[in-house]
Amino acid sequence: MTDELGAFALILALVLSVVQAGASGLARLRHDATLRGAGEGAAFGAFMAIAVAFFALMHAFVTSDFSVMNVAANSHTEKPLLYKVAAVWGSHEGSMLLWCLALTGFGGAVALFGRGLPSGLKALVVMTQGMLGMLFIGYTALASNPFVRAMTPPVEGASLNPILQDPFLAIHPPFLYSGYVGFSVVFSFAVAALIEGKVDAAWARWVRPWTLAAWSCLTVGITLGSFWAYYELGWGGWWFWDPVENASFMPWLIGTALLHSAIVTEKRGALAGWTVFLALAAFTFSMLGAFLVRSGVLTSVHAFAVDPKRGILLLGILAFAAGGAFSLFAWRAPALKGEGGLFAPVSREGSLVLNNLFLAAATLTVLLGTLYPLIRQALTGEAISVGSPYFALTFAPLMAACLLILPAGPLLAWKRGDALGALQRLWGAAALALIAALIGYFLLQPQKIFVATGLALGVWLIAGSALELVTRVKAGSAPVSESLRRLGALPRGQWGMTLAHMGLGVFVLGAAFETSGRIDAAEALSIGQSLKVGAYVLTLKGVAPNEGPNYSAERATLSVTGPHGAAADVTPERRFYPANRQTTSQVAIERHGASDLYVVVGDRRDGAKPAWLIRAYWNPWARLIFGGPILMALGGLISLSDRRLRLAAGAKRRALPQVLPEAVG
Repeated sequence: MTDELGAFALILALVLSVVQAGASGLARLRHDATLRGAGEGAAFGAFMAIAVAFFALMHAFVTSDFSVMNVAANSHTEKPLLYKVAAVWGSHEGSMLLWCLALTGFGGAVALFGRGLPSGLKALVVMTQGMLGMLFIGYTALASNPFVRAMTPPVEGASLNPILQDPFLAIHPPFLYSGYVGFSVVFSFAVAALIEGKVDAAWARWVRPWTLAAWSCLTVGITLGSFWAYYELGWGGWWFWDPVENASFMPWLIGTALLHSAIVTEKRGALAGWTVFLALAAFTFSMLGAFLVRSGVLTSVHAFAVDPKRGILLLGILAFAAGGAFSLFAWRAPALKGEGGLFAPVSREGSLVLNNLFLAAATLTVLLGTLYPLIRQALTGEAISVGSPYFALTFAPLMAACLLILPAGPLLAWKRGDALGALQRLWGAAALALIAALIGYFLLQPQKIFVATGLALGVWLIAGSALELVTRVKAGSAPVSESLRRLGALPRGQWGMTLAHMGLGVFVLGAAFETSGRIDAAEALSIGQSLKVGAYVLTLKGVAPNEGPNYSAERATLSVTGPHGAAADVTPERRFYPANRQTTSQVAIERHGASDLYVVVGDRRDGAKPAWLIRAYWNPWARLIFGGPILMALGGLISLSDRRLRLAAGAKRRALPQVLPEAVG
């Protein structure tokens, strides 16, 4: 009965989305408050209906109702409860239901918290969200229904892919989809602005909280996925430039550009058309990602392998939504009533424009590297791959240039800045960056140029952000009491910006050091034999069976001796899951400060003395790679908590907001 309720709720949500779009559109045409209220009520009702469907599917997984085909294909009675819940979004059908939950949730949030929006603009935003709901809920209900019944229910399910049975991956999709789909609100604001023919500082300020929320969630989602790949897949790395990874990275890059562009539109009324374009592009890249991972054109451990027919439907949704929006942009953009003024190339605006150009170019390089192999294979039948060498030559220089100008931007004045004065204030950061580069070049091996550049950029970002904060509170040039007063009076937006930029610097430090300083070793060891990796010696003490809740394993115990003679044990495992006859590796990671000793046990090799393949990696500063983005996301959330960026605002927001001196960017 619960499954039927879920199926009914899914259809009800589709109907309510139609009502939401239709009533809100008519409300804008007729300036009718009753229809506007009906559209907003339908938006909230669609969210409640999808929530009922989502929890009905969760109930089916938790109770192992194998009469539902989706449950039978992705669950098992012996699976732990956490992974039964995570299996709800572990399949194509369930993940689309999660997508719809996020989409209607954001639509309901606009209806509920958008009381300060102009009535006409709000009606158009709710209408656009309703139209997106019609597309994606319709696709889910009619082409990817998670409640389809099995004609002959099996006694036991097929279980979820074992490598997906992981706590971090269990929470990765909700964050990722909140980021992906959060950009739908920005998309709807852009469409509404194009129809209204007006983009001003107030519009940019309304857009920024939604962009910050989506960007922060997407940052956390990508980081969780990267950390899962790092310690679960057993390959020792954290980013592979896999097309599925790129699918989530591209909207993040565009979202970052949008955050900075919206600041210019808010403060100066400039770049109105470009900000609208980025708002459309952010969700377009999200929809492109949904197509890539579900169409069957990609083969990846974290892609949904579905039939091409459903992929064609998703491509049609992408073409309709994005094509319609960009056609509207081409028609209406010349009529946008921005209030921008002129500004000098050397100015706060100029630095943000340059920032946007580098981010946009970097996104295009990722897009080309992702799509070119697919297009070439479709045209010629020849399969090729584009890997890290391509991105190192194209993406890395663009981002390095972007990071180089980042600390100087906040120190420049609006309209016309003093480049020499900004650089003079950053001399301390430049000196520290130069020292870091020299240390990296002369003392570290291998890839001295790469690590020296990375260390210099990371220190430059962290020190530059700190010095910008020092400048704002006039530390050293004003009495201590005055500096402390200024420090306490700084708005949360300033703290969020500083933390986000510092987090980026922390990530750059970790990525540069880990990528260039990683040491690996592999050898088949018998009991009592040793393997050296870096300054550590691993000795295989024994291998014993170990039984888990839904797997059996071989657990290796290795003694790790460090450079100072201290010893500790690590216990990597090789697990076998009978439900789907799959073998996986459980990595053992021993932390040493911000660095990791990473150990994997492989196949048993029989002979005179049995041996097991042991692979070990020394990953220096690897923890900074994951800690940096978390600081960035925290910075975004702190900025979002600024009272001037609350989602629920009073009617004063209908007027142009006062100029804010700080923002994440």
